[in-house]
Amino acid sequence: MDTTKLIVDVDTGIDDSLALLFLLANAEAEILGIASTAGNVPAQQVAANNLAWLDLCRSPDIEVAVGSPVPLVIPLRTTEDTHGPQGIGHAVLPRSDRTVSSRSAAQLWVDLARENAGVAVGLVTGPLTNLALAVRAEPELPSLLRRLVIMGGAFNYAGNTTPTTEWNISVDPEAAKVVFDAFGAADRRPIVCALDLTETIAMTPDHVRRLAQRAGSAPEEAIAETDASTVRSQASNPVVRHFSDAVRFYMEFHRDHQQGFIAHMHDPFAAAVALDPGLVQTRPATVDVELAGTLTRGMTVADWAGMWGRRPNAEIACRTDPAAFFEMLIERVGAFAGRLYPGAGVPHKHRRRR
Repeated sequence: MDTTKLIVDVDTGIDDSLALLFLLANAEAEILGIASTAGNVPAQQVAANNLAWLDLCRSPDIEVAVGSPVPLVIPLRTTEDTHGPQGIGHAVLPRSDRTVSSRSAAQLWVDLARENAGVAVGLVTGPLTNLALAVRAEPELPSLLRRLVIMGGAFNYAGNTTPTTEWNISVDPEAAKVVFDAFGAADRRPIVCALDLTETIAMTPDHVRRLAQRAGSAPEEAIAETDASTVRSQASNPVVRHFSDAVRFYMEFHRDHQQGFIAHMHDPFAAAVALDPGLVQTRPATVDVELAGTLTRGMTVADWAGMWGRRPNAEIACRTDPAAFFEMLIERVGAFAGRLYPGAGVPHKHRRRR
């Protein structure tokens, strides 16, 4: 089986966590290194979350590097209201004994891209701060990557941070502009999974139930909109239990913001595209980032018709099959959880249910 070598850049984050789970569950994914970007929570907490998920998934050693604590220009904003106090919803993972890398996240990008020229696939599911710093250090980086997948932006679509901006871009719009500008002369264009598409990837309680069932976890994993906020999973399988507690928080957030009792799986979807670009249909465009607008700072603007007279620098994902994606996610992560903890068929008895 051919493997895809990945440089993964995350701001973990509930859906970033599930992106990591998805990649670790896939035999064809080889994670070369993980860059921890400040975004959903501060960079040090992101790194701690990444190490803890690697422990839970009994992963071999994967280098985890800490990124810049702040965006390129503006102060850092985090979003614990969306992702929980530690960034992983209601889940509480034991602190890992693994240590972070001695090199920075930006240096990790540069070194791994050079060492795996034409082979490494980049995946960014958080702000583009570390990749922008890497591009500044190695301007050839866009040409060194086999491909790059970015979760970010919104095109002809409302933002989720301001009326016009998506979170990852809004946290560090200067970094986003550095990255998109760097691909203006590159032979390969990044695939951009923006809100237009990722908000169609909506996880429901039934998806969680089916994943737990595939893992052989007990009892049946039932997340209900009417549950009190103190309810926690009783799943016998540790991966299912933490997965469920993380996603429950995200569903509560979406419900409280009148989006339904769902959880948008922005980042696992982008991870799937990094492994298989055939999951999406794309459309080339020239993307730029607004840095000066009073009402539109951080907005991603796509020139679809070549009005600017500039080469396309992005392939914007515009179509997919959400049902097929969830079938793949449930099968692969569920089977993975079952393999990791094959004897976990007895309900977890040391959790308070209400």
